[in-house]
Amino acid sequence: MRSKDEKTWRLVSHIVLIILSFMAVMPFILLVIASFTDETVAILNGYSYFPEKWSLDAYRYIANEAVTIFRAYGVTIVVTVIGTGVSLLITSMLAYMLSREGLPGRKVFNFLVVFTMLFSGGLVPTYLVYTSVFHIKDTLFALIIPNLLMNAFNIILVKNYFAYSLPSELFESARIDGAGEFKVLRSIVLPLSKPILATVGMMTAIAYWNDWQNGLYYLNDTKLYSIQNILNAINTSVQFLASNSVTGVTMDDIPSTTVRMAIAVVGILPIIIAYPFFQKYFVKGITMGSVKG
Repeated sequence: MRSKDEKTWRLVSHIVLIILSFMAVMPFILLVIASFTDETVAILNGYSYFPEKWSLDAYRYIANEAVTIFRAYGVTIVVTVIGTGVSLLITSMLAYMLSREGLPGRKVFNFLVVFTMLFSGGLVPTYLVYTSVFHIKDTLFALIIPNLLMNAFNIILVKNYFAYSLPSELFESARIDGAGEFKVLRSIVLPLSKPILATVGMMTAIAYWNDWQNGLYYLNDTKLYSIQNILNAINTSVQFLASNSVTGVTMDDIPSTTVRMAIAVVGILPIIIAYPFFQKYFVKGITMGSVKG
């Protein structure tokens, strides 16, 4: 039986968490409501949870400009899927190598991973290497490779999970049966590491989905813009929409205030839908991958 103090503490904790959760959700609710607000009302009165007049003009514009906006949506989906898949593959392979005691070169690679967490090459040298050496400018690789494909923090999370959350007896048994390192990784380690892989995969996918800096640095071709680059261009200048319109609209025809909100809703909707399916892995994956035993 719980004591009276424990029950009181649990009640207060639940109330505080409900309030904090409500405060976290309210901006998203305002974002959605603002996207359905009439343009004139939004300009005169600002955004409100109870607008005087509702309108679908922003979403009608998005529907009319489907070629521009949904092309950016497609680019974002392709980049997110490819980038997350390749990132998980590279991260899991490197993390497995770092987690195995006695493998050749383990200490060198471990130093290189930790070193990149402390120091970076800087924006200008990085830009010059990617554009002059690797020639990724104005290609989809510009949205996949720089700063996102490998993350030292994710590698350490996965490495700790492999090293301290999986029984070493499994590896010894597999090697006695003649399995090599790739066989052990593919048949034993990865199937048992779904929590940490789902956690890292979700974080990587969110990073790819929300990325706009790579497009800003490495893209001049607007046809390769992701949805975040489109949104950033709109926030910078609504003239972008008029100049890239395929239906011949002018700036006077664009609900500039509410269309920003509508495109933001379109941009975050897939993440909001996908997150609940991965949420159960987050606490378990982060907790088990961040501590030593």
